[in-house]
Amino acid sequence: MSIEIANESGIAVDETSIVSAARFALDRMEVSPLAELSMVLVTLEVMSDLHERWMDLPGPTDVMAFPMDELDSSRRPDAGDASPALLGDIVLCPAFARDQARTAGHSLVDELHLLTVHGVLHLLGYDHAEPAEEREMFGLQKRILADFKAAVAAARRRADQRSTDDRLLGAAGLDAAEDV
Repeated sequence: MSIEIANESGIAVDETSIVSAARFALDRMEVSPLAELSMVLVTLEVMSDLHERWMDLPGPTDVMAFPMDELDSSRRPDAGDASPALLGDIVLCPAFARDQARTAGHSLVDELHLLTVHGVLHLLGYDHAEPAEEREMFGLQKRILADFKAAVAAARRRADQRSTDDRLLGAAGLDAAEDV
C-alpha cells in the first residue's frame, strides 16, 4: 500500500504516525494492498479555499476527502493486469485540528489520527449526513482508533522490553549479536 504525505502546513507533526494511522485504517477496512493514498497537510488559508470551493461552506475545516477511483472488490487476487487503485486525497489542516484537540483535551497527533481515520472512511464511501450513517461511521471510526491506539501501545511495550533485554544482556556480557 502506497501512502504519500506532504506537509505544507508550516506546523511540525509526526508524519510517520499519521501515515501509520491511515495504513492501519485501510488494513482494518481490508482495502487492497495495491491501493494508493495521497495526504496533504495545509494552512488555514488553503483549507478555507478548498472548503469554500468544493463544499460551498465558508472558512476552514479540519479534514476533507477527495475520492478518486472505486476499488474493484470483486477482482480476484490472481487476476492478471492488476494495477494500483488511487483511493484519493485526504487534506488535513493541523492549525484547525490544534484548536479541536485542545477543546477535546488530547494531543494534536491524536486529533490528526482521528481526522485521518475519518478521511479514510469518507474515501471508502462512508458519510455522516443522516443520523444512521453518522452512528455507523463514527462507531467504526471509534473502534478503528481504539484498536490503533492499542496496537501502538503494544508495539511500544515490545520495543521497551527489547531495549531492557538488550541492556541486561550487555551488562551480563552476553551481546545479542553473539547469539546469532
